[in-house]
Amino acid sequence: MPQRRTHVSSSAARTELAAALAALRAEVDAPIEFPQAVLAEAQAAHAAAPDRDLRDVAFATLDPAGARDLDQAFHLARRGDGYTVHYAIADVPAFVHPGGAVDAEARRRGQTLYAADGTIPLHPPVLSEDRVSLLPGVDRTALVWTFDLDAAGVVARTRLERALIRSRAQLDYVATQAAIERGDAGPAELLPEIGRLRLAQERERGGASLNLPDEEIVRSEDGAYAIERRHPLPVEDWNAQLSLMTGIAAAEMMLGAGVGILRTMPEPDEAAFAAFRTQTRVLGRPWEAGRYGAYLAGLDRADPRTLSVLQAAAALFRGAGYVAFDGTPPAETRQAAIAAPYAHVTAPLRRLVDRWGLAICLAVAEGRPAPEWARESLAELPALMQASGQRASRLDAATVNTVEAALLQPLIGRELSATVIARRGEDRATVQLSDPPVTATAQVAPDARVGDAVVLRLESTDIRRGEVVFSL
Repeated sequence: MPQRRTHVSSSAARTELAAALAALRAEVDAPIEFPQAVLAEAQAAHAAAPDRDLRDVAFATLDPAGARDLDQAFHLARRGDGYTVHYAIADVPAFVHPGGAVDAEARRRGQTLYAADGTIPLHPPVLSEDRVSLLPGVDRTALVWTFDLDAAGVVARTRLERALIRSRAQLDYVATQAAIERGDAGPAELLPEIGRLRLAQERERGGASLNLPDEEIVRSEDGAYAIERRHPLPVEDWNAQLSLMTGIAAAEMMLGAGVGILRTMPEPDEAAFAAFRTQTRVLGRPWEAGRYGAYLAGLDRADPRTLSVLQAAAALFRGAGYVAFDGTPPAETRQAAIAAPYAHVTAPLRRLVDRWGLAICLAVAEGRPAPEWARESLAELPALMQASGQRASRLDAATVNTVEAALLQPLIGRELSATVIARRGEDRATVQLSDPPVTATAQVAPDARVGDAVVLRLESTDIRRGEVVFSL
C-alpha cells in the first residue's frame, strides 16, 4: 500500500514543473507522436485467426489500475495434486510486419517509457492499447503458454501455441490483494498458492529479489503532481512468478534450439559480497552465511533499516544485459538473480526484444526453423535494448529529481529529518527524508554512518535542473 503521497500544490511550481518535464522529453529524444506512415500501417494491421480456439478458458489480466497495454492474461486451475497454468501473451509478432514502418519505429524506441506527464509507447496506441492488448470481453489472438506443475510447483510440462482467447476480467493489484485477503473466490484465487510455491522454487535455486520500494510519479485530475513510495504488494510478487516461469521456459527452449536471445546478469564477485556483509554488520542486520536471496527475502519491511540494507544490496544486482546467439550457445547463460537461464518474452507490447523471443519460441514449438527475419536481426538487439534502457534510466532519474525539487521548493530554509542510506565519499551521502519522502544527495558529517539519523537544512531548489541543495 502507499506509504505517503506528497503533492506539488503551488500553481507557479506546477507551471515550472510542466515546462521542465516537457524539456526532459526533448533531452532524451522521447517523442510521443508517431510518423504518419507508422500510424497508417498500424491501422491496417490485422492477424489471421489461429486454428486453436481457447475462448472457453476464463483468462483474466492483472495490472496497475487503469492500464490499457495488457500484455499477459492467466488462468489457474488444479490438476490432481498439482496445477495447470495458462499464460497468454499479446501476439505482437502477428501484427508487426518485419521491415515495415511499425517495426522500424519500434526498433528506434526500444521500449515504452513512463514519464510523469504521460506514457511514450513503443507501438501506436491502436495496437498497444486496442487491437493487440488483451482487453476483457473481446477476442484476441495470443501466444499461450501452458504449464503443468506438480504439487511443489515444479514445471513438469510446457506447451506453447498460437490461439484465440477472450479475457473475462481486468483485475488490478490493490483490489485483487484485498479480495484475496477476504478469501473471495475469483480468477486469482489460486495465485497465492502457486506464487508461494514458485517463490520457494526460486529460493531453492538460489534466486534473489531486491524489491526496493517503488517510487512513482502520479498526477491527479486537477493537474497536481506527487511522488508515491510503496512496497510491492504480495499479489505483485506472486504474479511476477508467472512471468519468471515463462521467461525461464523460453530461455530453455531457445538454448535447446541453438538460437535466441537471453537476459543475463553475472554472479556478484567475492569483493561485492564482502562489502555487502560489512554493510549489513554496520547496520545491525548481519548477513554472515547462506544465500543472499533468502537473507533479503527474510528482511522485515517495517524495519527502518531495511531500506538501507536494500540500497546496499543493489550492488549485487548489477551488470544485466542481453546476449544473442545463433549456433553456439553463449558462454554465460544465467541470470544470476533468477539463478537460471532467462529470456524476456512476456511484455511484447512494451519491450522490443520480446517479439524476437516469442517468434523464435513459437517456431521451435511448432517444429519449424526460427524465422529468417529474427535470425538476421538478432545481433542488433543487445545494442538497441541497451540504448533504450539508458534512455529510460535517464528519463526516470531526471523526472524524479525534477518532481522532488518542486515538492521541496516550499520548504526552503527549513530543517528536515533524514536517514543516511548510503555513503558517497568523505562528506556526502544519499539520504532519505522522512517528510516529504524524498531521496537526495546531501552533505553529512564525516563520521555519519549508514542508518544514522541526521538533520539537514534545505538551502535551495532548482526545478529546471532537478537539483536540491542541503547543508548540515
